[in-house]
Order: sequence, then C-alpha cells, then structure tokens
Amino acid sequence: MAQAAETARTVILTVDDDPGVSRAVARDLRRRYGESYRIVRAESGESALEALRELKLRGDLVAVILADYRMPQMNGIEFLEQALDVYPGARRVLLTAYADTSAAIDAINVVDLDHYLLKPWDPPEEKLYPVLDDLLDAWKCSDYRPVPATKVVGHRWSARSSDVREFLARNQVPYRWYSADEPEGQRLLAAAGADAQSLPLVVTPDGTPLVAPEAPELAAQVGLATTPTAEFYDLVVIGGGPAGLGSAVYGASEGLRTVLVERSATGGQAGQSSRIENYLGFPDGVSGAQLTDRARRQAAKFGAEILTARDVTALEINGAARVVRFSDGSAIAAHSVILATGVSYRQLEAPGCTDLTGCGVYYGSALTEAASCQGQDIYIVGGANSAGQAAMYLSKGAKSVTLLVRGPDLAASMSHYLIQQINEAPNISVRARTVVEAAHGSDHLEQLTLRDVDTGHTELVDAQWMFVFIGAAPLTDWLDGTVLRDGHGFILAGPDLTADGRPPAGWELDRPPYHLETNIPGVFVAGDARAESAKRVASAVGEGAMAVMLVHRYLEQS
Repeated sequence: MAQAAETARTVILTVDDDPGVSRAVARDLRRRYGESYRIVRAESGESALEALRELKLRGDLVAVILADYRMPQMNGIEFLEQALDVYPGARRVLLTAYADTSAAIDAINVVDLDHYLLKPWDPPEEKLYPVLDDLLDAWKCSDYRPVPATKVVGHRWSARSSDVREFLARNQVPYRWYSADEPEGQRLLAAAGADAQSLPLVVTPDGTPLVAPEAPELAAQVGLATTPTAEFYDLVVIGGGPAGLGSAVYGASEGLRTVLVERSATGGQAGQSSRIENYLGFPDGVSGAQLTDRARRQAAKFGAEILTARDVTALEINGAARVVRFSDGSAIAAHSVILATGVSYRQLEAPGCTDLTGCGVYYGSALTEAASCQGQDIYIVGGANSAGQAAMYLSKGAKSVTLLVRGPDLAASMSHYLIQQINEAPNISVRARTVVEAAHGSDHLEQLTLRDVDTGHTELVDAQWMFVFIGAAPLTDWLDGTVLRDGHGFILAGPDLTADGRPPAGWELDRPPYHLETNIPGVFVAGDARAESAKRVASAVGEGAMAVMLVHRYLEQS
C-alpha cells in the first residue's frame, strides 16, 4: 500500500517549447506510464523549473526528466543543469535532432546525462519506451525514498531552529531536519525562494513554505487544531500537562463538553521526560512522549477538543459564565474552568546564559538535541527527578555527563531509584555545592565558569551542551487580580483559602470552596500550579480527575 501511494506521487516531467511536440511526448508517456506515474509537461525551461520547485516543496518524487535541446532563453542542457540542483536523483534525457548529437554527447559530462533521444522517436514502442523502462528500473533501485512530509531547514546553533524542532517533536509531528549548509537543505531553500538569513524554513506536507513561523501559524499548517469549534463549553481546561490531560479525559468521558487549551505542546514538563519509572502501571517505565501521546489520543477518543499554540491571557467572570480570553483578543466561555497551567523551569541568571539559550543552553530535556550530543561532554544543572532522568537518558550516548547541584547531595530532591541508577552509571558524575557562574561562547556555548559555593573557587571548563532544571516557576501571572495566589505565584485553593475558618474575600456562596476550588466559584486548579502540590505525575493526574468530580458537584448545585 505504501509503495503504491509512493508511485502514485512519482512524476515524469517533459519540457518542449513546441506545443505540438510537448503534447505528443506527454501523450506517448501517458499511454505507457499514465497508470503508474504522473505525467507533467511544460513549454519552457523556466516554467519547468517552477514546476520542479513546487514538486520539491510538496515532497513529490521525480523519476525522469525529458528536455528538448533547442529551446529559446534556456536550452535543454542549461535547463537540466539547473534541474540537477532540485532533483539530483532524477534520470535525465535530452531530446535532440540528429544535427545536435555532438551537443548531446558533450552534455553527458556537463549534466551527467543518462540518455539522449533523437527526434522523431516513432514508433515509441521501439525508440522511447525501452529507454524509459531501463531508466525507471535504475531509478527504482537507487536511493530515491521520500523524506517525511514535514521538512525543517535551519542552523545547528540557532535558538529559533531549536524551538521549531522541539515544538514539532513534542506535538508528535514527524519531520525531517536539514542543515542549511548541506545540499538538500540548500535545494529546499532555493525551491522556496528563501535564503540563509530567513531561517528556519518549514515545508509543510502540501508544499507550503513557512519562513521563521511562529507557533500558531506552524500549528495550523501542520494539522494541529488551533480554533475552537464552539463559543461555550461545560469545561475549559487550561494547560496540557498530566493534570490537564487527566481533566480532559475524565471531563469528556463523563459527558462534559470539554476543550483543552495548551500554549505550546501537550505533556508539560513530564512530556519532556526521557523515562518515567515510578508511574503506576508501567513497571518498565514510560517516556513522557509516550504517556502524553496516549493521554492525548484518549482525550480525543472521548470527544475532548485540544487546541494547541493558543496563549491564554485573561480569565473573566461574566455572571455564571467563566470567560477565557486569548492573546489575539478572541475568547471562549464555559460553566467551569480547571487551571492546569503547570510550571516552567526557572532561568539561569549567570552572564551569557540568556544569549546562548537554544545555542547550547537548553531548559528542559530538549530531546531533539540528544542525537547531536553523541560522544560529547554534557553538563546538567539541577538535582531533582527531571535532571536525573535527563542524565540517565543522555549518558547512553555521551562521553560524560556532569550533574551540577547546589546542595550537598541528591537525596533531598531526587527519588532513591534514580540516585541508585546515577551512582551505577560509569560516565555520570555529580559535583555538589557547585553553580554556574557564567556561560561563554560567540554563536554557541563553548565554555562554562563553575563556582564552588563553599570556597568561592572558580574553574573554567569546556562545554558545548548544558541542560538546565533548576526549580519551577508557576505560569500564573496572567491571573493577577482574579485568582488568589501565594507569594511565589502558586494558586491557592480549598483549605488554603479558609485557613482561618472564613471564606475568602468576595466569596458569595453559602458553602466553603471545594478542595481544589479557587476563590472564584467554578474555577478549579490541578497539578503543579497549585500551592503545596506534590510535583509528581501521578498526583497531577489524580488531581485532574478529582477536579472533574468537583466540577460535577459545582454544576449540580449551580
């Protein structure tokens, strides 16, 4: 089936400036090859090159190119020379008159010509088809396989290129990466009319070129839902980490019209984890990407909408409706809202780190960069589970992995099973009481200055890769003035709102807030964004389910 689909998109292209000859060649080609190949004809070298560029962007295959020698503005040899840059694997045939055979022979060395045919080629059964049969057989035996539908062209040390790759990977969108310095990357840039200054370039499955796209545009073009199908829902879940996905699964499965809104990619911090080994039901562990993919499909199965690359900027109360407003000014409303916004890794404030983010300095696991770390020395900043999981994953291919920990050891913040694995890994070392003083490099990370917290001694080390996991900051600033939070920005709910036995200011209901309910009736919180939460995947999923149960209770009494 895959082979049939592949052949159906394979093209034989013919170009001749004489319309009569062009139609005759295309007619003979369709008669023999029309059922298996798509026949494309053009009447000038320039229009043929334009067609080839469009085919290139769409990911179509071109098996054979037939070009007439005598064409104005651009002769057949000149055309084939340029076509070679777009489809180097296509077989090239020159149509020529007897008087031009010497030019055709010379073209063998200029454009690596595969064959030349003399006009007229009648009867095609004798003079055309046998030649093309051999060329098509040779092409099929070559390395002509198509690349995955979405293509990304960028620079290795480019923060924007890294962001695009991470966005696609975390949203389970297959793509093929090309460096702008390699031939295929240059061919895609030329086909899209782009240059090395406008990277990254993303070519979508239908051939649409996107130059340095922002997340909403990229999401819409690669098939991710970005627009809600309704204006009013029973439940809006904000955030697509374990808590948000748990809320979406339980909300939709229990009959609530549910929409989940995620600003980047579902999975949250857990989705970036290379392996979670202490999650119930997975004795051999599960990657964050696998767990996220299953949860997302499960939510969709029950009918939950999932919107990606939508940034929520405000929560408004309009009578019984809770209005969620987006950064573009649009809004949706619902009877209830679950805040599952999660947390983000805090930024290193050491000099140089900001400028080198995405160029050797990464926050989170950045698993898309793992292949480039093979045989390299890697530094990981942080001492919690996420740092330990990243260390174990990257150590499989790295020359060495060094964990930099501010505290005296890992015991205070990392699970025992991970500490044991790290101690047994021969290429992982832990430097306690050590912080990053500065990061150095021009266009990418080259060195780090490390400082001993106790002695103040500094050391300069060579480093091209640093992954940072230094605590969590809640993504709740947009709730300022609406939902009560603690001094660190974490959302207060339930008992934390009624510590003195009285309901929060402005609370108008006769009952106290439910366990996960905020100071706004019908607005709940689940997962890491909640004050005093456990910061574990299992507890986040559990709170997501519990929040839905409380939503039902709220709706029944409203």
